[in-house]
Amino acid sequence: MPIPQTMTHIQADGAGGPEVLKLATGPVPTAGEGEVLIRVEAAGVNRPDVAQRQGSYPPPPGASPLLGLEVAGEVVAIGPNATGFAIGDKVCALTNGGGYAAYCTAPTAQCLPWPAGYSAVQAAALPETAFTVWANVFQMGRLAPGETLLVHGGTSGIGVTAIQLAQAFGATVYATAGSADKCAACVRFGAAAAIDYREKDFAAEIRTLTGGKGVDVILDMVGGPYMQRDIRSLAMDGRLVLIAFLGGSVAEKFDFLQIMTKRLTVTGSTMRPRTTAQKAAIADDLRAKVWPLLNAGRCAPVIHATFPLAQAAEAHRLMESSTHIGKIVLTLG
Repeated sequence: MPIPQTMTHIQADGAGGPEVLKLATGPVPTAGEGEVLIRVEAAGVNRPDVAQRQGSYPPPPGASPLLGLEVAGEVVAIGPNATGFAIGDKVCALTNGGGYAAYCTAPTAQCLPWPAGYSAVQAAALPETAFTVWANVFQMGRLAPGETLLVHGGTSGIGVTAIQLAQAFGATVYATAGSADKCAACVRFGAAAAIDYREKDFAAEIRTLTGGKGVDVILDMVGGPYMQRDIRSLAMDGRLVLIAFLGGSVAEKFDFLQIMTKRLTVTGSTMRPRTTAQKAAIADDLRAKVWPLLNAGRCAPVIHATFPLAQAAEAHRLMESSTHIGKIVLTLG
């Protein structure tokens, strides 16, 4: 199929609510050094997309200004010195931007093959959550078999992936969620127990569940309001990994004493500003350790809803409602 000169994509007409997202036409990007051009069949919707649309998470220098950090589709062109994939290959990719479009470029180092039997929607739901969970829970958080993990936001795309992978690699997982139905879903995905944070104090529940020991690792996307309770919930030599601040980045009257007395590590990261080489190291780990699980039919992404590309605004409204369980994906016919 010849590559057209123009394509449809989603344009954000300034920062604002979902209504700023409009279907537009623009030039097809060109694969640069070490990149491939992908004909997009599906694109994942993520919280960073919402933040970018709102104006609080601008793309890094040189990245596409278009929304979209993960896609699945077919390689249709190969840039200079790009290796590892051929025209016609089906790939999913962690992009540097531009995923809400008919065509998108991505470094080959950030591309992975579709797992066996996967559809475009399933493949598009993988990269952002898989890269984020692996980098934060397993690399930075050093979660090991036999340890315990607490996942906040257990029914988010990242939360579901964290529960599934941690359980698959031999950890005991606890999760928080905002309703009885969501807590039940966390248990279905592999959590040993789930705590409704609207009804119970998760720190008190974790003390009970762990016999007073606490958990070894916490994956937190809430931030400030949870910090003091996170610290109380960690075991000796525990690790708190922060990946977002949905509840705000300021913790009032924070007491650092337990960080010292329990020898805790508090760390955090963002994914998008990392270099291609840094993302490549994560991709190598995923290919060696996670993709065999996916190819065996384990740890499959949970798809809550799909929307055609033209309805990206509706997809964002659903994301912001926090009523979804699992991933939201845009499709391109």
